[in-house]
Amino acid sequence: MAESKEQDALLKRINELAHKNKEEGLTEEETKERDRLRKEYLKNFREAMRSNIEMMRIFDKEGKEVTPEKVREIQRKKGLRDD
Repeated sequence: MAESKEQDALLKRINELAHKNKEEGLTEEETKERDRLRKEYLKNFREAMRSNIEMMRIFDKEGKEVTPEKVREIQRKKGLRDD
């Protein structure tokens, strides 16, 4: 949950800067801050998405596991699988 609050705070500030940019423009310092915040937000998002995907197990309609082998290997390396 802490990551979510951090992401919410980043997004809030990014949106504040976007609004200010539309209204009156940004200073050079604010532009640098916006760019830094965007990169941090995307980095965090990608890490969370990767983690979610790596934790998933996929099953077909018959109940047979069809998780891609690449994901299974990652899960094995992380000790999430014992097969």
